[in-house]
Amino acid sequence: MAASEPIFNVPRAVVLAAAVMIAIQVVRGLLPDEIDITVLLSLAFIPARYSGSAAELPGGYVTAVTSFVTYMVVHGGWMHLLVNVLWMLAFGTAVARRIGTRGFFEFSILCGIAGALTHLVFHWGEMAPVVGASAAISGQMAGALRFIFFARREPGERAPDFSRAPLADLSTTLRDHWIVGFLVFWLVLNAYFGLTSVSFGGASDGIAWEAHIGGFLCGLLTFGLFDRSSASENASQLR
Repeated sequence: MAASEPIFNVPRAVVLAAAVMIAIQVVRGLLPDEIDITVLLSLAFIPARYSGSAAELPGGYVTAVTSFVTYMVVHGGWMHLLVNVLWMLAFGTAVARRIGTRGFFEFSILCGIAGALTHLVFHWGEMAPVVGASAAISGQMAGALRFIFFARREPGERAPDFSRAPLADLSTTLRDHWIVGFLVFWLVLNAYFGLTSVSFGGASDGIAWEAHIGGFLCGLLTFGLFDRSSASENASQLR
């Protein structure tokens, strides 16, 4: 393997994102419980910060700004982290190969922020912390849906080249029966675990499903802004 190639053919952006999240989980595991809780609350997104409780929480007013991003890199446990890393490998890999390292992080952070804002609207003033990269990964999934189902395998290729696949517009994406079926399953799964407060993937307080949907909608609507122009030019083939 050439030194310049990604580990296991996974884009550097995905490897770096996973490494940061894993490293934080390892460090937290080495900390005393009291310090770990302080770190967790400082990084987590907590709606109560925006209803007058920021000064009472670890990190103070600074974390009212930074937690929109930092909540994505901390998780509720190893299983929670593992689930997110696997989903990122599945969908984030395709996105990173298509829009590059910088585009991957900018797009993912935007979707994560959108997820946090959506959660804030529905849970204003609540003290329960939100952690995990799920909203950002939901955005990656939405972005990937706009091209992975439309990629074609050329003769002699083992798999389709997603970087050359045409970028479908929203109407084409939402008319594809495979995509619609996948979306219905994903939305029902999120709503079920969220509304019933059933823990999934190691998250102690269940799924913040509103954040997932916010991240997903952001990814679906904005991915075209990050997509390479060469791929976007091919969108006319589907219109």
